[in-house]
Amino acid sequence: MQSFPIEETTFLLPGPAGAMEVLTATPKEAPIIKGTAIICHPHPLFSGTMHNKVVTTLARVFRDLGLRTVRFNFRGVGQSEGIHDTGRGETDDVIVLAEWVKTVCPKDELWLAGFSFGGFVAAAAATRLSSVKQLVSIAPMVSRFYEAHLPPITCPWLIVQGEQDEVIAPEETYAWIETLQPKPELIRMPNAGHFFHGKLMELRRQLETALK
Repeated sequence: MQSFPIEETTFLLPGPAGAMEVLTATPKEAPIIKGTAIICHPHPLFSGTMHNKVVTTLARVFRDLGLRTVRFNFRGVGQSEGIHDTGRGETDDVIVLAEWVKTVCPKDELWLAGFSFGGFVAAAAATRLSSVKQLVSIAPMVSRFYEAHLPPITCPWLIVQGEQDEVIAPEETYAWIETLQPKPELIRMPNAGHFFHGKLMELRRQLETALK
């Protein structure tokens, strides 16, 4: 793909492990922010795909802000080739996507976002890309951050954590955030579980308020 599609489009891009299935969309309104956001989905071994509802909510928020959006399926999901690589290869894939975005939209800001396992992958990519203007992590997989020993993340960083998360212990997230320098901005969502069932509209409102 030599240019960013005007209409919502699904296509294949070459990646380090083979073809990557990519879904792009362009905002219909004049942009508030001239940028492109790459969004990473939750764990592929637990049914995570680029069509996950939290990922879709992120895409809608970004388009409302005027950003183009890039979603993609991790290795072995949908039409994406390769096999799951515990975050290492998936991070490499984000780097390739970021290089593609910079080629087709050279004047755009680059935003990265992810949910759960995807929150870790997006953050890991942010440590390798000097041009990230905003990082957004929804219920990030904290255990992976401890295992990976990532360098400090210095770009603006927003984390959203549900206080009733049944997958990632909220207190573990809050304790981990206290170890970070610089500290990210944190939004706590009372009564929200890991998948934000019944809370997606509230998640959308919180994100829009924080990112505008």
